[in-house]
Amino acid sequence: MKSQQPKNQINYKSSIHNWLFLAVATLGFSLANAQENKKAEDIKAIKSMCGCYEVEFNFAETFQYSKDENYKPSKTKLDSGLEWVELAEDQPNKLVLQHLLLVSDSIIIKHWRQDWVYENNDFYTFFKDKTWKYNALPKTAVKGQWTQNVYQVDDSPRYTGTATWIHADGRHYWTDVADAPLPRREYTIRNDYNVLKRTNTHEITKEGWIHDQDNEKIIRDDTGKDVLVAKEKGYDVYRKVADSKCQAARDYWKKNAALWKNIRTKWQTVYERKKDLNLETKVKDTFLYEQLFELKADAAKADSDKIIDSFVK
Repeated sequence: MKSQQPKNQINYKSSIHNWLFLAVATLGFSLANAQENKKAEDIKAIKSMCGCYEVEFNFAETFQYSKDENYKPSKTKLDSGLEWVELAEDQPNKLVLQHLLLVSDSIIIKHWRQDWVYENNDFYTFFKDKTWKYNALPKTAVKGQWTQNVYQVDDSPRYTGTATWIHADGRHYWTDVADAPLPRREYTIRNDYNVLKRTNTHEITKEGWIHDQDNEKIIRDDTGKDVLVAKEKGYDVYRKVADSKCQAARDYWKKNAALWKNIRTKWQTVYERKKDLNLETKVKDTFLYEQLFELKADAAKADSDKIIDSFVK
């Protein structure tokens, strides 16, 4: 005859089981809720970089490692400008911030663009010259992270990095290391290095935000071997001012937004090939940005598509 467990023992085990189930479910809900709250705080920080800013651009070469006795360091660059940062796209997992530089009310320059993508695992990593290597990371490697994809004025790739936004001790910042082409302030005057390894920090401040950089100027050969030439400090300060000061840039974007959306869409089809990317420096003896900037606001998408296709090897 089989022995029977006491009813109170059965009830006790059932209660333990129910408690454990409830505890696990509650923990899972709490973690999911915390992750959503964290993501919302990340989005708030990223969006706070939008608006009208008076910007100080500061760059100084700090240390030289070149063995060339004729090496000349870059001159310290101190500059300023007025810049409008437009929220060009606002999606749950992607935010597109377009920078527009105001030279005057009649001269607006479409400047660099930064896309923020949540838990992205597709990357185009700059190698050297006009080449970017495609690589994919597992989803587990980018859990909770935001990728910052930075693009040239013509929306071709520049550099990309992924990291976690940190909100602690009253600070809100994001830091990552990314290989990049030479900036415009350098490639027009130098050819003695071909990679700028950038440590980028974006930090939100009470006055606006800061783009803090610790950069390495590198010569990279075809095998990927690096030789350090010099180091550089960059410190760009964005101070928020009234949006009305940037009205000319806002008007420019309203007029030209459709054109640049077509150009972004075309580039996206290129990136979705998920293959290494190699671009021509010039076609018909002109740069890509020159050809795209000549297009009128109402240009057909086929026109901008054809130009981009001609530069993709």
